[in-house]
Amino acid sequence: MNHLLTERTIHVAVSIILFVTQFVGADEVLTYSDIVERLYNLERLADLPLPGEKCAAWTSTDRAASYNQQTGRYENWAANADGDGFIHRQGSAIVAAEMKGPGVTWRIWSAEARDGHIKIYIDDANQPALDIPFKDYFDNTTDPFGYAELVHIKARGNNSFVPICYQKSCRILLEEGWGRYYQITYSTFSQGTRVPSFRGSFIEKDKSALIKANETLARRGNDPKPPHIDEHSIGQTINIPPGEKVKLIELNGPRAITAIRVLLDKYDDQDIADILRELALTIKWDGESTPAVWAPLGDFFGTSPGYNSYRSLPMGMTDSGFYSFWFMPFSKGCLIELTNDGKSARTLRFTVSHRPLTNGSEKLLRFHAKWHGDAFLIQNKDRWPDWPLLFTKVHGRFCGLALHVWNPRWIKHGFEGAKPGDYWWGEGDEKFFVDGERYPSTFGTGTEDYFGFAWATPVKYDSAFQCQILNQNNSNGHISLARFQIADNVPFQRSFEAVLEKYYPNQWNGSYTLYDTVVYWYQAAGTDDPYVPVPIEKRMDCYPNP
Repeated sequence: MNHLLTERTIHVAVSIILFVTQFVGADEVLTYSDIVERLYNLERLADLPLPGEKCAAWTSTDRAASYNQQTGRYENWAANADGDGFIHRQGSAIVAAEMKGPGVTWRIWSAEARDGHIKIYIDDANQPALDIPFKDYFDNTTDPFGYAELVHIKARGNNSFVPICYQKSCRILLEEGWGRYYQITYSTFSQGTRVPSFRGSFIEKDKSALIKANETLARRGNDPKPPHIDEHSIGQTINIPPGEKVKLIELNGPRAITAIRVLLDKYDDQDIADILRELALTIKWDGESTPAVWAPLGDFFGTSPGYNSYRSLPMGMTDSGFYSFWFMPFSKGCLIELTNDGKSARTLRFTVSHRPLTNGSEKLLRFHAKWHGDAFLIQNKDRWPDWPLLFTKVHGRFCGLALHVWNPRWIKHGFEGAKPGDYWWGEGDEKFFVDGERYPSTFGTGTEDYFGFAWATPVKYDSAFQCQILNQNNSNGHISLARFQIADNVPFQRSFEAVLEKYYPNQWNGSYTLYDTVVYWYQAAGTDDPYVPVPIEKRMDCYPNP
């Protein structure tokens, strides 16, 4: 009897330990290679966030914008002196970031990096692990940042995605003369996690991990997920009549969609622009009646209007067609459909790749992507100029967005005294409120900064995580942007709210400033999001006549 009791006690104790370990990641040891792999590991995005796991940012945003705890109101919420913010001064330097570990910085961006030094102090050390001119932080020709896909200057924006790890703490100082504007995005791991602290340089095996990541990102347009012996692809050419819905694929689980590819028949440019907004993609998981994915076809693949070539890590448009490599798991079933809301029949080829899942598919998050323009506008006047990107009240991960801007046509309407730049759309900051935060843990410095470039340049570019895909002279047409947060995805335990400041109303002085977006995220299986399909009339309203 005592022997059985002891065995049962041990069994229960082990079960409890395993259960707790599953959810809190007790004493997880991460190598630098493990951390670097997160830059391109799309499958990991479907893992449930652990307690204590978070992603946030320190930026030079204007600190005049604040939340008053006593009144419950937002004050100076549109403050825009975003180059002046910092935590505090230390001698001639500013303290730009202070983080408690275990954690990692994923992205450091600046609009202008100069000779003033960046100093990075790791684990409460008195001496910096790194002390170099800030401009050298973005030099991808020399160690420790000699990786062109991870470190680059694109459209005047300085970006580095080389992970910097710390076990106890990280403090970043910028010395006088460092430049203008900064963003530092970082993740904090759950307590008990062990990571290798940065020592100012990388050992050979860590360099090998960075080389592999650099090579993987350089091959964007190819699936970054490793080949799977049981992966299958189903391709079909479909002709979809006007007003009809067709089933592209229906699968039983547990499986995962690993890639979706589309090749359009030959159409002229105007037809293509219409087709990609008129055709709508719908994906439902596990027999649910409401879709987890709904978006106009072109917008789902990251850009509009029309066919705009670009290559990022999770998706893109190339001469070989469109691709999506988001990892989309399901337990019971998957249904993918396409609706033609236009007035003409359309022909295109779809290829869907998928593979089986072994265990635990019910615990994996489900992929969501929804298009909207002006859904759930914020009525609280002291929150102006916040324009809502995503509201959801579940457990999940935010992974980025594609943004289409139709900007004021000041030339056509001849505003008195108007000149280029008067109606610059890019001032708006991104703000991410996690798990009921009153003040956002990410508060950006401008729309262009979030998308990785700077100084209002209309130069088009692409990269693994940040793209300006289309820009018609900044203040005179369409702008299409994409930002994908893979390693720096934002985990949330119960809710997430993302907004982007939009300073100009939809119609004003006879002109337009219209936004629409597709947001990409993962959330717990069996849960709904609040976004619904949008009628064709409202979708096409985002392309007003000149």
